[in-house]
Amino acid sequence: MQDLDAYLSRIGLAGRPSLAELHRAHVSSIAFENLQSHGGEPVSLALSDLERKIVGSGRGGYCFEHNLLFAAALQELGLEVEPMLARVRWAAPPGTVRPRGHLLLRVTGEGGVWHADVGFGAGTLLEPIPFGPGEEHEQAGWRYRVVQDGEELVLQSVLEGRWSDLYAFIPKPAPLVDLETSNWFTCTHPASPFVTGLLIASQSADGTRTTLSDWGELGLAEQTPAGRTVTPVERAQLPRLLSERFGLDGFTLDGSGRVVRAAS
Repeated sequence: MQDLDAYLSRIGLAGRPSLAELHRAHVSSIAFENLQSHGGEPVSLALSDLERKIVGSGRGGYCFEHNLLFAAALQELGLEVEPMLARVRWAAPPGTVRPRGHLLLRVTGEGGVWHADVGFGAGTLLEPIPFGPGEEHEQAGWRYRVVQDGEELVLQSVLEGRWSDLYAFIPKPAPLVDLETSNWFTCTHPASPFVTGLLIASQSADGTRTTLSDWGELGLAEQTPAGRTVTPVERAQLPRLLSERFGLDGFTLDGSGRVVRAAS
């Protein structure tokens, strides 16, 4: 990482925070967003580009961007980090096999081995949990656990009163070339939901989740463990909502209604 202090300042920290402090601050400070791929721009995973975009320009990103930036900070702080690829199961129709399009981290340090993930847009962990199958973990009212499913581990959360799969992964580190391949599919393939649709999300330190998405009816959703409310949104409102609710400035709509960066 070129400038650890700048990254820490971006998420409201300084010095040498713990893994849990860093994870929670990152999640509650940096939005999940796919505006770059949605606007037709490929997403670079070069660390210098991630720092320029997320730290220098105050932007967000999706899982590959979030977790690779987070991994670089952890390595600067002396922790061992191994990236792993997962298949998202959340909201998948029965029998659907999705590509390995999600990135999570196995982190070793501070007396343990941890499952860390600051980039799952549908509601990511607030803090790391012990790696592998085990007991249930509650974070700001949200409940998580990891279960075994054949050769895969599955992260689950309680949604609408029942345990639901979020994603499944083989606990084996993935080389950068595999991350680049998965990222390229995610940000450029015409069938990728990150190309065809819009997903912006934030999560506060108290666990409140706010999501702006057109994966279905365009709306602004606010969710806590107690329930979810959705407010319909007109497409013309998107640039204002991006700025006011997610701190993402400088966007407009093109002639087809797609969100793109405004001309400077």
